[in-house]
Amino acid sequence: MREDSQEKLGEKDTGQGESREGMSANSRSVEISATPHPLKILYQDQDIVAIEKPPGMLVHRSPIDKHEKVFAVQTLRDQIGKRVFPAHRLDRPTSGVLLFAFDGQLAGELGQQMMQKQVHKTYHAVVRGFVHNTGFIDYALKYKYDKIADKHKRPQQPPQIATTVYESVACYEVPQPVGKYQSARFSLVKLSPSTGRKHQLRRHLAHIRHPIIGDTTHGDGKQNKFAKSHFSFNNLALNCTGMGFYHPTSQKWVTISSDFHHEMAMFIRRLENFRVVPS
Repeated sequence: MREDSQEKLGEKDTGQGESREGMSANSRSVEISATPHPLKILYQDQDIVAIEKPPGMLVHRSPIDKHEKVFAVQTLRDQIGKRVFPAHRLDRPTSGVLLFAFDGQLAGELGQQMMQKQVHKTYHAVVRGFVHNTGFIDYALKYKYDKIADKHKRPQQPPQIATTVYESVACYEVPQPVGKYQSARFSLVKLSPSTGRKHQLRRHLAHIRHPIIGDTTHGDGKQNKFAKSHFSFNNLALNCTGMGFYHPTSQKWVTISSDFHHEMAMFIRRLENFRVVPS
């Protein structure tokens, strides 16, 4: 198929249609977020609220991008009219379940559950190549310093334990050459990290030679370009699709689920036309 074809691969025959907020407790100023759409709320009660974070949105203000004006913390606060405190972080390009508490102490308790590995997180990703069956990645990761965001952190920390379970969900083969290969191969995988190191899933998948599509730091540039030109996919194909934890007040187990964000859902829907069973 020519690159200038108006029809994108897979479009035919689809059959289907990061720290706490720096505002003091006595502050009365409110900055109205400029997000064009309200955040999707997945769960809310009197103590906690969970949203579906879209790709590209920062959780809170960050020195990484001083010019950014839209943040999940402020946007959600303006949307529901209450202060919120993030219990964890998601990288800017990652989408999916993001949990907040309405009280800083409760957010801290949820954070402790994560530190003690009591929280179950599930992600889904589209990666390069065929991933077979289920596997376990036990690969320690050195902390990757950002010269701006991490300028006050202590350098030269030893590698930290990091483990991830992965499971193959589906494999796809597109009959178009990519680089030295005669076809483009992808896999949809389910990921369950038991630790939460910086960029852990992106670095772990790259370590086993199955980088996540759309990862511009640890990924495959040629494969990313192919996904963009043939499938109109311009994001990181990584979505936090589920989270289970003990409610900080009732102590009952809570499970929250999220669908794929729109762009990733469309990407996978188009790939379904090329599903294969690897030999």
